[in-house]
Amino acid sequence: MTRYVYRFGGDVSDGGQGDKNLLGGKGANLDGMASIGLPVPPGFTISTPVCALYYDNNESFPDSLKAEVATGITHIEGVTDKRFGDAADPLLVSVRSGARVSMPGMMDTVLNLGLNDETVVGLATISGDARFAWDSYRRFIQMYSDVVLELDHGRFEEALEIAKEDRGYSLDTEMTAADWQTLVEEYKAIVVELWGKPFPQDVHDQLWGAIGAVFGSWQSERAKVYRRLNDIPGDWGTAVNVQAMVFGNMGDTSATGVAFTRDPAIGENAYYGEFLINAQGEDVVAGIRTPQYLTRAARERAGAKPLSMEEAMPEAYAELARVFDQLERHYRDMQDIEFTVERGKLWMLQTRSGKRTAKAALKIAVDMANEGLITRDEAILRVDPSALDQLLHPTLDPSAPRDVLTKGLPASPGAASGIAVFDSDTAEKRAANGEAVILVRVETSPEDIHGMHAAKGILTARGGMTSHAAVVARGMGRPCVSGAGTLSIKASEGVMRIGTREVREGEVLTIDGSTGEVMLGAVPTIQPELAGDFGTLMVWADEVRRLKVRTNAETPLDCRTAREFGAEGIGLCRTEHMFFDAARITAVRQMILASDEAGRRAALDKLLPEQRSDFIEIFEVMVGLPCTIRLLDPPLHEFLPHEESEFEEVAKAAGLDVETLRRRAAELHEFNPMLGHRGCRLGVTYPEIYEMQARAIFEAACAVAEKSGAAPVPEVMIPLVGTRRELELMMDRAAQAVFAEQGRTIDYLVGTMIELPRAALRAGDIAEVGEFFSFGTNDLTQTTLGVSRDDAGRFLTTYVEKGIYARDPFVSLDVEGVGELISIAAERGRATRPDIKLGICGEHGGDPASIAFCEETGLDYVSASPYRVPIARLAAAQAALRAR
Repeated sequence: MTRYVYRFGGDVSDGGQGDKNLLGGKGANLDGMASIGLPVPPGFTISTPVCALYYDNNESFPDSLKAEVATGITHIEGVTDKRFGDAADPLLVSVRSGARVSMPGMMDTVLNLGLNDETVVGLATISGDARFAWDSYRRFIQMYSDVVLELDHGRFEEALEIAKEDRGYSLDTEMTAADWQTLVEEYKAIVVELWGKPFPQDVHDQLWGAIGAVFGSWQSERAKVYRRLNDIPGDWGTAVNVQAMVFGNMGDTSATGVAFTRDPAIGENAYYGEFLINAQGEDVVAGIRTPQYLTRAARERAGAKPLSMEEAMPEAYAELARVFDQLERHYRDMQDIEFTVERGKLWMLQTRSGKRTAKAALKIAVDMANEGLITRDEAILRVDPSALDQLLHPTLDPSAPRDVLTKGLPASPGAASGIAVFDSDTAEKRAANGEAVILVRVETSPEDIHGMHAAKGILTARGGMTSHAAVVARGMGRPCVSGAGTLSIKASEGVMRIGTREVREGEVLTIDGSTGEVMLGAVPTIQPELAGDFGTLMVWADEVRRLKVRTNAETPLDCRTAREFGAEGIGLCRTEHMFFDAARITAVRQMILASDEAGRRAALDKLLPEQRSDFIEIFEVMVGLPCTIRLLDPPLHEFLPHEESEFEEVAKAAGLDVETLRRRAAELHEFNPMLGHRGCRLGVTYPEIYEMQARAIFEAACAVAEKSGAAPVPEVMIPLVGTRRELELMMDRAAQAVFAEQGRTIDYLVGTMIELPRAALRAGDIAEVGEFFSFGTNDLTQTTLGVSRDDAGRFLTTYVEKGIYARDPFVSLDVEGVGELISIAAERGRATRPDIKLGICGEHGGDPASIAFCEETGLDYVSASPYRVPIARLAAAQAALRAR
C-alpha cells in the first residue's frame, strides 16, 4: 500500500530522507531539524502526491489516508501526553502548507486547531491563563472562518476593532479574558449569519476541513500567479504539515519570531530578524503589530526603544543563536527560521533556505565560499542569474535634492519613482498602459501579488522587515518601504496623508528601499557599481563556462555598456534600427519608393557614408572581437511615410510628385508582412541594398584596422534564408571590391540567421555556403508555432495556466519544438561544415533555462541585450557545471 503520511519528532521518523519532492520543503526540513536533535514540536506530513490525487478525484482523499492521519495524531498525542479533543487537557495542532519550493504567504495556514466550546475551558485551566485560552479560541475561529469556511475576513476584524473602541483600548494586548470570551460569542454569531450553520465543534471535522483547505489553496489565484511569475510547475502540488501547537502568547515569558541567519537584504553575516512578546506567528508576518528587533545592535542602529530579544530574553536568545549556527552548518546555506518561545522554552517551527536580494545572494555565496562552508562551484550555483537584474539598474543619486515625506523600514533595497496608486487592480491596469507605479497599501496580503508584480515599488504603513510585503518584494526584486507608521492611507478616497501633507493617486512618489525614505516627486538616479562580490563571482563563473556571451547592440552606448558587463562581441546588430534615425529616414524612404534601380542607388549613395560611420563607431568599441551584423530585415512598409508632411518631404528629396509616391506606397502594401517581402528576399530583388550595407561594413572595418592596428571580425548575417541558393546569391562580391580598393584584407565570415523551419531542416545544404548559423529564436518560435508574438499576449497566459506550454515560449525556449529544430540544424550543419560557428541571438539568449539548452546542444555562444549579459554569463557557467 502506498504510504502518504510521514511522522517526525519524538525520536520518530518515517523516512522520506529529507526528500522535498515528497515531503515539501517545510516537511523535509522539520524532519531534518528533528533528526539533528533540535527542539521541534512533533507532527506529521501528508505528502505532495496526495495533492494531485485530491484534484484528480474531484477534491476527495484516498481511502487509506484517514487511517494514516489517525496514526499521525496518535503519534503527536504520545509525544505530548495530550489528547486531541480532550476537554480537560486538549491537544491543539497547526495545519500548514509546504510545497517543494518556498511560496511565502501564497497558501493557507490554520493555527490553534482543536479548540471548541469545551476544550477552551480545559486549555484555560491547564495553562492557568484564561486570557490566553480565549484569545487563542478567537484567533482560531477568525482564521478557520477565513481559510476554511471562506467567510469575509473583514467582518471579524471589524468586530475586534469595535470591541477595542468600545472599551477605550488601542492594543489587542489590553483585551481581558472576559473581553475575548465576549468576542468569541460575537464571532460565532457572525459565522451563523454568514455560513448559515454554527461554527464546527467536532475537532476531527475541523482537522479535515483544514487539510482540504490547505490542499485547495494550491489552486488559489494568488498561488497560481506566484507560480507563473516564478516558473513553478502546477503539477508539483503541496504537502500538508500537521504539528502540535506551541504558544508564544502565554504571557511575558513567551514570544514568537522570524529570523535569518544572515541579513537577507545585504548579506551581512549577522543575525537578522524580529520577534513579539506574547504573540503568535501571524502577528509578526501580517504586520498587525510592529515587531521588536532580534539583536541589541539592530535595535540601537534603528534607534528603537523596545528591548531586543537579546536583551529581553537573554537565555532563549543564546539558545537561538546556537541553533542558527547549527542549522547553517547543517544546510550550508542562509536559513529563514520561524520560532516560538513558550514560557521560556525555545521551539523551532520551520527552517528553509531564505529568500534574499541579489546583492545578498552574491555576498552570501562569496562569503560562504571564502569561509570554506561551500565550494566556488557551489557558490556559482547558489545565485539565481535572473536575480542579477536587481543589481544592474540605477539607484538614487545621493547628492540630488529630495522632499522626504516620512521614513519607514528599509524592507527591500533599490529605489523607484512612479505615480501613487492605492489598490492592486489599478496598479496592474496603469502599469499595462506604460506608467510607472508605486503601490501604496496599509499592508499587503497575498491577494496583492499581481499589483506588486506590476509596481516599480511598494510602500506600506504597517508591517516589519519580515512582513508579507517585505518578503515578496525582495523575492521579486522590487524596492519596498514597510512600516511607515506616520502614513494615514484612505484607499477608497485615493489619498494618503502625512501630518498636514497629502498625496493623491496619480502624484509621483519616490521610495528608497535601502534607507526607508519616502519622497514626493521623482529623484534622479545613478548607475550601480558592479564590483566587489559581483566581480568576484563573475570571475569564478567565467573560469568554468564554455559558452561565449555576446550582446545584441547597434549603438556605441549599448556596445560600451555590454563590454563593461563582459560581452565578448556582438551577436546581433540590427541595421534597420540605424535607418530610423531622423537625419536619414528621408533617404531611406526615397530608396524604398524609387521605381527603378537608378533611383534606389541614388538614395543608397546618400546612406552609405552614414552606415559606414555607424559601423566605425561600433567597431572601435569592439576592436578584435566578432561582430555579427544582420543586413536589412524588416518589410519595407515599416519605413514608409504616413503623414502628408512626410510624403511632401520625400517627394521633394526624390524630385517626384506626392501622388506618384502614394501609388508606390500602395503597391508595397502587404497582407502578411511578417512572411512577406523582407529579409534576404529584399537582397534577392534589390541586391543594391545589401551591396551598400556590405560595402559600409567592410570599409568601416578596414578604417578601424588602419587606425587601431586591430581589426574587428565582421560576421555578415543574411536574414530569413530558407534555401542554399538565397545565401549563395549574397556572397562576398562587395568584400573583394573593398579590399582591392583599400589594399588590405581582414578576416570575416558570411552566414545566416536560422529563423524558418525549412532552413533548420535544410541546414546541411545551407552550411555548404554559410560559415555560421545564428538562431533567430524570436522569429523561429513564431514560424514554428504559427503564433504571432505581437498578438499572442491575448491567449498565451491562458495556455501557460492550462499547461499547454510550461512557460511563455517567447520568454523561454520551446525545447520540444523549436529546440528540436535547433538541434537538427546544429547536427546537420556540423555534418557539412565541422567548424561552423553556432549561436542564438533572440531574446532567449538572456534566459537561463534557454541558455542551459544551448549548453546541452553544444552551441558556441549566446547573445543577449547589454543588461542581460551578466545574467547570461552566470547562467552559462551554471549550465556548464550541471553538465559535468
